[in-house]
Order: sequence, then C-alpha cells, then structure tokens
Amino acid sequence: MVVGGTGVDTVVRVDALPVPLADSHPVGPIHEWPGQTGGNVALGCRALNLDVTLIDFIGDDRPGRMVQERLAAGGVRCEPVHSPAGTRRAVNLVDPAGRRMSFYDARAVPGARLPRESFLPLLRRTRHVHLTIMDFARHLFDDIAALGVPVSTDLHDWDGAADHHRDFALRADLVFLSAARTGGRTPAVMREILRSGRAGAVVATAGADGSWLLTRGGGDTPLRIPAARPPAPVVDTNGAGDAYVSGFLHGRLAGLDPLSCARQGAVAGAYACTGEGTTALIGGAELSAQVCTSGS
Repeated sequence: MVVGGTGVDTVVRVDALPVPLADSHPVGPIHEWPGQTGGNVALGCRALNLDVTLIDFIGDDRPGRMVQERLAAGGVRCEPVHSPAGTRRAVNLVDPAGRRMSFYDARAVPGARLPRESFLPLLRRTRHVHLTIMDFARHLFDDIAALGVPVSTDLHDWDGAADHHRDFALRADLVFLSAARTGGRTPAVMREILRSGRAGAVVATAGADGSWLLTRGGGDTPLRIPAARPPAPVVDTNGAGDAYVSGFLHGRLAGLDPLSCARQGAVAGAYACTGEGTTALIGGAELSAQVCTSGS
C-alpha cells in the first residue's frame, strides 16, 4: 500500500543546469508524465509483480485523470480522495546528463486528513505500507502501529533537521533519504535515525555515486553499495530514487537481507534512468538477471 505523493511532472529539457538568465530559451518537446514519488513507487512495485493499492488526495481535473489513467494502465489499484485544491504538479528541468531541478507545486490543503474509513480496510489487508512525506500521511502512523504493519518512507533531500520530516524519520521501520542535502553529514544523520527512531535499516542514495546502507546492530559505519551500470544510455533521472525504493521493497517482501535488497534497488534505479518519465520500469525476471550479471 502506498499513501500519497501522486501528481504530474512537466519535463523541460535544457542545455545546461543552472539555466542562464534570459528572456526565453528554445527547448525540445515538453512532455507531461503522471506519477511523482508515490505513483512511481507504486508503479515500480507493480512492475515487479507486487499487488499495489495507492490512496491519495487527487483533484477532479485533467492532471488527476492523467494520474489515475497511468496507475490503471500500470495495474495499480487507485483509491482517490477528492482534493479541492487540485492535483499536485511539478516542473522539472533536465539537462543532457539526466540531472534535474524540480519546481514542486504541492497543492496542499491545510489540515487535510484522509478519512479513516478510506484507509483502515486497506491497512488491515496489506503486508507493507509506504508513506510519502505528505503532511496528512503522518496521521496514519498510529493506526499502522496498532495493526503491526511494517512501514517505510522516503525523506528525499531532508537536511537532518527540518521538523516536517522528523515524524517520518523516527516512526518508520525502513527509511530512505537522499544524500543531496546532507553531504558529509550523511553517516551521522543515518546513525541518528537509528539511535532515536524505530527503523531497522536506513538507506541513503546518491545517484551515480551509489548508496549507503546502515542497519541496527550492524556497526556505526554505513556500507557503500556501488551504483549499478544502466543497461542503456541515461535519458532521464526523474524517478530513479523511487525505482530504487521499489527494488528494495521487492527484495524485502521476498525475505532478502538488507544488503541484497539494496543491490536490487541499485539495479532498479539504474534501469529507470534509461527511459523518460515512468517508461522504464524493470520487471522481476530482468531485475534478477541484472543483479546476477552485476556480480551482486
């Protein structure tokens, strides 16, 4: 079960980042890709043959219909709850190397809460919950804990201090984050999550520099997992981190150890970079084959 984090990305390809200040820039075709972090994780898990249900606030608008159509086409069951603010949007600038800069329109409704009757029946029959860091998602933690369902979250580029992310960092069983903001403080942030929270494992991703894994009882030094080699040229890094999460969760639900899960995540993330939007979703057989080929 995935909670929150859907929307539509408008992807603009630029010659370089940062974009030089100018009145206008000629660019190639501009594409819209429904997905965003929650949708991408759900689609990635479904491509790996996991049964997935996603629940989220979605607007009664064209972007909302795009999201629901994409999820349906990918085999994900969607349980939309109406958002009067509309469906979330983002504009992502992508350079020729696949690096991106995202401008995110959260479309938040202050104080919004998912009705308990909309998610409790789903929680009672799920093996695992992935919470995106939408503010309303934090209010599911008590019900998730009461039912004893394992939960993961992705803090994205958390700086290790912002209050918004703290509940997610300390109450999830499995925590993902990007090393983009923490840099040299990444190991310390990972240790603090384990020391102060309930997580049994923390993963920090760093794109082409690989990822780091720290597990409870596994020592104080994160283990580096090298980045996997993409099987084709890199086209777009949008969604690569979400694909990593999907690959890791696939391994976890299959009973693999955290290191094997991280290696699966690395392969799934690299594969996602070879297509635009959510067009490159690795399947289970190909994931296994590429993990073996990489020597993991």
